[in-house]
This record gives sequence, C-alpha cells and structure tokens, in this order.
Amino acid sequence: MLPGLLILACWVLLILYWNIRARSIKPAAERQNWPARLARLPVWLGYILLVMAFAYPAGVVVIPRTVISQWLGVAICVLGLCLAVWSRKSLGDDWSRDVELKQGHKLVERGPYRLVRHPIYTSHLLMGLGTAIVAGSLVAFAGLLFFLVGFCIKLRQEEDLLIRHFPEEYPAYKARVKALVPFLF
Repeated sequence: MLPGLLILACWVLLILYWNIRARSIKPAAERQNWPARLARLPVWLGYILLVMAFAYPAGVVVIPRTVISQWLGVAICVLGLCLAVWSRKSLGDDWSRDVELKQGHKLVERGPYRLVRHPIYTSHLLMGLGTAIVAGSLVAFAGLLFFLVGFCIKLRQEEDLLIRHFPEEYPAYKARVKALVPFLF
C-alpha cells in the first residue's frame, strides 16, 4: 500500500511543480501545429493505462508484487521525479509543454543536458517504469510502451526543430551526447 501511495505522491508532485513552473516561461517564437501535437496521444494513452493499472489492479501480472519489486519501483520513480525537476529547472523559461521554440531560445547543455539530450523524456520514462514495476501488470507495461512511442515521436520533432534553429551547435551536441540513456542511446 505504501509503495503505491509514494508512486502517486511522485506524480502529484510532478504535476504541481510542472504547473507552477509553467507560469514563468517565455512566449513562443515558433509554435507546433495541431497535427504535430497529435504526438501527445500515445503519451496520454500511456498515462491512462498507468492510472488504470492502479485504479483496477487486475489483469495479467508480469512482475509479482514483492517487497523488493515494490521498493525498487518506488526508487526508480523517485529518481525519475528528481531528474524531471532538475531538467525542468535547467531549462528555465525556455521550457515548453509542446515542441516549440521560445523567443530568445538558447540551446541548453548544462545540468542533466550534459548527460542526455532529452532528460525530461528520460525522467518521465523512469517514472513510468517505476510505476509499472509497482503495479506489476501487463496493462502498466503497455502504458510504459505507449510512453516510449510518444516520447520517441516528440524527440524526433524536437530534434528537427533544434537542428533547424541551431544548425551548427545542435549537430555537434547531438554527436557528443546520447538522446535518452547516457552513453548508450
């Protein structure tokens, strides 16, 4: 019971922090069009499936609920939350919910952006993984898969935008730093 409450607390803290910090961002210089915003659908479906896995903990179990699996899942989710906050703080007022360029946008290579190019996506994937481990169900892991698909689509959109607006800096950064997992991918 406690691991589930801690997972819920992580997501609530993330939502609160995201919404509070969203009040202090720069205006957009280039917005994402509506068809491109449809890339959020797999991410939202992933959230729905993860919530369903907790609200209705039935179905095929792929990871038995043990003390070790529960606390491992919580630790991974907390790690994801910490990375999300650090990443969001490092971006400052250049952050956006959508794939868009801000007025006076700068390429950020500090903080977690030294380790991966898209640490916010990594952080959400970690939180989703921790949540799926605690839930233990196939539905939760399906939610995690939808997260991965949605964030990979957004990652490609964001890379295209950044290459267009930082044609010299971004390719060099991309050659040095992996996308989601330090030193691997």
